[in-house]
Amino acid sequence: MKIFTALYDWTLRWAKHKFAPVILSVITFAESVFFPIPPDVLLAPMVLAERRKAWFFATITTISSVAGGIAGYALGHFMFEPWIQPMITSLGKQESFDLAVNWFQDWGVWVVFLAGFSPIPYKIFTVSAGFLSMAFLPFLIASAIGRGMRFFLVAGLIYWGGPLMEQKLRKWVDVLGWGLVALIVIAYFVFR
Repeated sequence: MKIFTALYDWTLRWAKHKFAPVILSVITFAESVFFPIPPDVLLAPMVLAERRKAWFFATITTISSVAGGIAGYALGHFMFEPWIQPMITSLGKQESFDLAVNWFQDWGVWVVFLAGFSPIPYKIFTVSAGFLSMAFLPFLIASAIGRGMRFFLVAGLIYWGGPLMEQKLRKWVDVLGWGLVALIVIAYFVFR
């Protein structure tokens, strides 16, 4: 079934739209606070569609992500008890949140950098940093460096890969897509 190829083609067409950078910015901001889909899935096709704007797109993504991280920090700092904690409990995510708190206690600011650079959900650590009243300037610096490294790496790989990368992605997009679905299903049953 070629569902992911069709989605990939649609995303590439959409990535050329004049409002694509605005949508990238909004999605990236939201992902840093609550949205589950990482901005890389839009950043990569946008770079493929307009390679000359690769660094512009990476900059937009980094700034928007850090701004979203600041919003997540503020939510954790000011709204944790009345709003965030009940939501974490009702969603059954208390164990994940407790793990994030333990990581902060063990690793400090390095956790923010790691979450910013890796596929670990950055939003969990932005809210946790605010809740734990982590010093804001180290949080901001770690977020900017971690997120910037990640998004410039993605943009750079796609930029340097160019048309060959696009051909390879097109060839393997369905296998990768179904593999991701399988991993999500497996993770659900393992961690539920």
